[in-house]
Amino acid sequence: MKKLSYILLIITITILPACKKTLDVNRNPNSPADVTVVELLPSAQISIGQVTGNYFQIVGGIWAQYWTQNPNSSQYRPFEQYQPEPSSPNNAWQELYSGALSDLQKIVEKAGTAENTRNYTAIAKILQGYTFQMLTDNFGDIPFTEALKGESASITSPKYDRQEDVYNGIINLVKEGRDLITYEGAHPGSDDLIYNGDMTMWAKFANTLLLRMYLRLSYRNPGLAQSGISALYSDGNGFIILPDETAQIKYTSSPGNTNPLYSEMANLNFTQNLIASATSVDSLGERGDPRLFVFYTGGAGLEQGYYSINPPGSYSTPSATVGGLASSSESGLAPVKFITSYESLFLQAEAAARGWAGGDAGQLYRDAIVANFNEYKVALLDIDDSFDVQYYVDSIHLINIAPFPSGSEERIKAIITEKWYAMNGNQNIEAWAEWRRTGYPDFFTVSRASRIGNQFPQRLPYPEIEVTRNLNFPGQKPMTEKVWWDAN
Repeated sequence: MKKLSYILLIITITILPACKKTLDVNRNPNSPADVTVVELLPSAQISIGQVTGNYFQIVGGIWAQYWTQNPNSSQYRPFEQYQPEPSSPNNAWQELYSGALSDLQKIVEKAGTAENTRNYTAIAKILQGYTFQMLTDNFGDIPFTEALKGESASITSPKYDRQEDVYNGIINLVKEGRDLITYEGAHPGSDDLIYNGDMTMWAKFANTLLLRMYLRLSYRNPGLAQSGISALYSDGNGFIILPDETAQIKYTSSPGNTNPLYSEMANLNFTQNLIASATSVDSLGERGDPRLFVFYTGGAGLEQGYYSINPPGSYSTPSATVGGLASSSESGLAPVKFITSYESLFLQAEAAARGWAGGDAGQLYRDAIVANFNEYKVALLDIDDSFDVQYYVDSIHLINIAPFPSGSEERIKAIITEKWYAMNGNQNIEAWAEWRRTGYPDFFTVSRASRIGNQFPQRLPYPEIEVTRNLNFPGQKPMTEKVWWDAN
């Protein structure tokens, strides 16, 4: 319903002001009108934002130890127990496969490579790569080569591809999309909720996404990672580097069009299920990091899984800035971020630190921290515009708290740990993926409520709908079994 409401708002207000016939309620619902690429693109983007900003945001928030379960409620206890029900990812899986990926495939089929529509195909392929990466990073082997062929080839039980093969496929998908981009031909407008049809930014997004993908393989296939990254630096498209280049979907205060996490809380009678994790709050506080009061309502956190002993006292919550404060309608305005300027700069810093790309790794590391501060500057303790973020980062943060070290692995540790601080509440699922890949930060604590012993979860369970409906389902995996690229 949220997705439908948001699409209708876009269509009626910004995209198709003369679409009365399209929305005619007297039309036969069993014979729907043909849907255009102008309608399919925002539909797909909203689906991706819904899953990224809701289910994956909650899972990542708890397992990346930004958030924990409120002792006074119970909604997310299975995540703290490291044993979510197989039914829990059902909606997310369906929204991505039957919603986003299906819509994107229809765009590819409708738009093709014709000059006036090829940019739609380019964006669709890039976003397909983004979406498939989210799925394989969190579930492992997934349907890929036979996915989305229910209509064209009557494949209703698609086979599962090995994650290694999926990664080869999604890298090619994103490259295909990037290389289709034309700057002279027609392009989307307001129907593109992310970049408003700016194809230069879509080329940067594609390269940044490829950089993320290659670095995900850094411990499993460093040769491929290095050669792929080298090619990215020579193609001239560049990467996302500025805060206003962050790929995100913005939301409004209109009912049904708010941030997905806030919408989830509204559906749960505005119950504050999520509170601050001591892992994050304590480490921010020990550093004297002012982002403590940007990402949270205060500085009191609870250890992971301690809801089970019902500890006394009150605890801080995720702030409205990251969409996590149930009592504030401002949470509804928090954007869902796909790739941020600071993530891109941290990726570039890591590539340089590994010797796989040019640039000064230390400067890129500092630039990434500055970019994170700049994206959230307006919320920094009401500091006015005279606040010098660069000065703060250089003179206080880096010198006294996190100076850039010498030594390759120590630099990787610093980069990933600082990325974790920056992604707090805004790119939770990506932070959890990076922790699995690298082991950083190295101060996570096992949940007191763990049902898998003194271990951490390494993947999500396959959804129940796959277990019961897909005849080619390969079998459920243990929560402790690492995905293919996780060689750490």
